Amino acid sequence: MKYSLYLCLMFVFPLGTSIAQDTLKVNQDRLETNLLTLADYGKMENGETNRVAFSDADLEGRAYIISLMQVTGLEVSIDFAGNIIGKRPGKYPNLKPIGFGSHIDMVPNGGNYDGCVGSLAAIEVIRTLNETGIQTEHPLEVFIFSNEEGGVMGSRALIGDLKEEALNVVNSTGFTMREGIDRIGGEASRIAEVERPKGSLAAFLELHIEQGGILDREQIDIGVVEGIVGIKWWDVSIEGFANHAGTTPMALRKDALLAAARFTLAVNEVTNSFEGNQVGTVGRISAFPGAPNVIPGRVELSLEIRDLSSEKIETLFRAMEQRAKDIENRTGTQFTFTPIDATSAPALTDPRIQTQITKEAKALGLSTKQMQSGAGHDAQDMAKIVPVGMIFVPSLNGISHSPKEFTYAEDMANGANVLLRTILALDSTWE
Repeated sequence: MKYSLYLCLMFVFPLGTSIAQDTLKVNQDRLETNLLTLADYGKMENGETNRVAFSDADLEGRAYIISLMQVTGLEVSIDFAGNIIGKRPGKYPNLKPIGFGSHIDMVPNGGNYDGCVGSLAAIEVIRTLNETGIQTEHPLEVFIFSNEEGGVMGSRALIGDLKEEALNVVNSTGFTMREGIDRIGGEASRIAEVERPKGSLAAFLELHIEQGGILDREQIDIGVVEGIVGIKWWDVSIEGFANHAGTTPMALRKDALLAAARFTLAVNEVTNSFEGNQVGTVGRISAFPGAPNVIPGRVELSLEIRDLSSEKIETLFRAMEQRAKDIENRTGTQFTFTPIDATSAPALTDPRIQTQITKEAKALGLSTKQMQSGAGHDAQDMAKIVPVGMIFVPSLNGISHSPKEFTYAEDMANGANVLLRTILALDSTWE
């Protein structure tokens, strides 16, 4: 069953004979149809889709993906972390596999394109190779990573970085990661066996929608990702003095919320004072005791900094920390910064793969732009064990993690064709 269609295709297009690769294209209509079908799994009464990892909808969507992979002739398995992996043999089994893929799980009430475009494009690439009789020299592996949105769980397991404490984290379904892994066909008690050694793949590529709106705004077809930014988080506590809001003179107040407001402005000012694409954000803030007639005596807020350089992140933080000291002196408050461990290091993509992606896009008459990814991806983890490349396609108005997320079928096909050509180019030139 697993190989029936594959064998038929081999009869029509014997492996080793192929059409000209310059004319090779994926089936755009089929790619879009498969994506829209996947969107049905988890569809709610309002027409939007909710397919969070470990949910019933996730199980149904994964079953659909597995069926597509099997029809495509891939040898499909689920590893102990719940990753779905499809293998296609190459001419030379001793060569390291070329891997590619993405994820299909969603943030709560998210969109139908984030991750799904890359996953279905990967399957479409395999199908196109089958239909045109192309057998690659390297084995190929399609990865559909588990629970990407809940902390890149599947890819972290593959690089041996999914810690025991992470398995106890509960997502919005009410399942812990440990329970969720078992629910989707993995085996959390054996997750250490999933780890792959450095250099076990020849390369890894991920196609994804661009989530910042740059490609759409500038009307560019393909984003060539230079790297995925590092992310560092801090919990920030500001201690002032809670007092009566009606009787305490303004000059005698130690208002923690006023200090927090000044610090929030300082984060924006410091971030904008440096050249580059770095971002700094205060995304959460709570004031205590939280009564309208009490001066806030304590505030807790979050600080996040993202950039391609760990050194720049540290420089930005030190500058913000200095601004906090100045605010302390002006407001009579005290700041405490507590780093949060759930952060990620920057991951640069391989320059050779960047060059190849650009070359293949231009050969198709597509415009390109070198850019960084401000969002995390599974490729960020894979970069620790294998040379990686990332291809971005436009998302309309830059909308992502939203039911209004949308990418045109032509843009999806453009990305899939660049992915296909890049895989074939790497296959013929890399060991």
